[in-house]
Amino acid sequence: MDKRIDLIINNLKEVYDPEIPVNVYDLGLIYNVDIDENNVNIVMTLTAPGCPVVDILVDDITAAARAVDGIENVNVELTFDPPWDKSMMSEEARLELGFF
Repeated sequence: MDKRIDLIINNLKEVYDPEIPVNVYDLGLIYNVDIDENNVNIVMTLTAPGCPVVDILVDDITAAARAVDGIENVNVELTFDPPWDKSMMSEEARLELGFF
């Protein structure tokens, strides 16, 4: 596995949903991170299809991936299949938000 994927994931853990005090990775919004040479493809979802901060999240996620040395292009694909639900959150995120 490309070590840069781990670096990108670490950067994604610094990107927070402005409406929820948990990072997008631990929220379970990131479905896949893949690198093809110097190009990153990220498949992600939103907590709701009508999320008002989608543009901010996509921009922040793109910047987080692009910050890794050697990454030239970032493609963020939004999907709602499968739809996001609370079970996709990390245990840490569920505890932080009071979901047990």
